[in-house]
Amino acid sequence: QLQLVESGGGLVQPGGSLRLSCAASVNTLNSYYIGWFRQAPGKEREGVSCISASSASTNYADSVKGRFTISRDNAKNTVYLQMNSLKPEDTAVYYCAAGSVAKWWIRWYEKSKYSVWGQGTQVTVSS
Repeated sequence: QLQLVESGGGLVQPGGSLRLSCAASVNTLNSYYIGWFRQAPGKEREGVSCISASSASTNYADSVKGRFTISRDNAKNTVYLQMNSLKPEDTAVYYCAAGSVAKWWIRWYEKSKYSVWGQGTQVTVSS
């Protein structure tokens, strides 16, 4: 039974940094690809980044490319999202999600490809 818990959100000034963590309840996280999504008030949930089970490949939304970095430590059953140069438009609730379906890399940003979701952590970027 896989459960995911996000942490690390908070209030930060524009240009600042935060590191989000996604902790898994089981020691088989290396069997899953992991995605980060975010949802701002009044907007649809959008894919931010994704990492393969082996960390061999990653994907980023154009809006965060060059500023965010996804990584994972399977020994700690944890996935991270390092967020630098934060902008007010990054303000949202951030969710991590896990999936294990075949050919997941095709349209990785589709929510239907993920079977387990965390409850989210709030990130607010404001001066």
